[in-house]
Amino acid sequence: MLKILIADDHQIVRRGLRMTLDAEQDMQVVAEAADGAEVLALVRQHTPDVVLMDLQMPVVDGVRALGQLRPEFPDLPILILTSFSDDAHIFAALRAGASGFLLKEMGGDELVEAIRGAAKGRPQLHPDVARKLMARAPMPEDPFESLTEREREVLKLIGRGMSNKEIALALVLTEMTVKGYVSDLLAKLGVGDRTQAALMAVRYGLVRVEEL
Repeated sequence: MLKILIADDHQIVRRGLRMTLDAEQDMQVVAEAADGAEVLALVRQHTPDVVLMDLQMPVVDGVRALGQLRPEFPDLPILILTSFSDDAHIFAALRAGASGFLLKEMGGDELVEAIRGAAKGRPQLHPDVARKLMARAPMPEDPFESLTEREREVLKLIGRGMSNKEIALALVLTEMTVKGYVSDLLAKLGVGDRTQAALMAVRYGLVRVEEL
């Protein structure tokens, strides 16, 4: 059972999300926050598997709430679900550590699949957001030039949402060896976590959006 925390300042949105998610056999909404200031305490109390959070909220907005959560919960999947798809909101959320960026226009079936994917460690992007990321700036000839062939293979599998254990099995390596490759490639790419590395792989064509 996936435990979900919803953070949105509109009660009708929270109610609609709860009805959609609670109807799934493998999901349960364990808490709701009406503003970003409540999120950290509720995460500590309920230990959700996934947080679904709006950007525009009173007291503390979604970006600031992300900044409060990430130091204490670095691996918690946090999905932004918002109506805003401009570059400023997208990149602010991703820099703050969002595990994905979704738009409220998406359907219920798409949302529950995105939550399941996030729970498995896969970055989640609305197609419109993915297109914006890929068109943001001119593509360098090879942004992964510093990576070894093995590090590229590991990055591709990270982009497909595979854990270190799954990567180790796929490449016939030890889990400790894979962990070393992951640390090295993150440092070479100048990113802080697996999600950012996966998004970079998509933006520059190493991994297709549908593989996320």
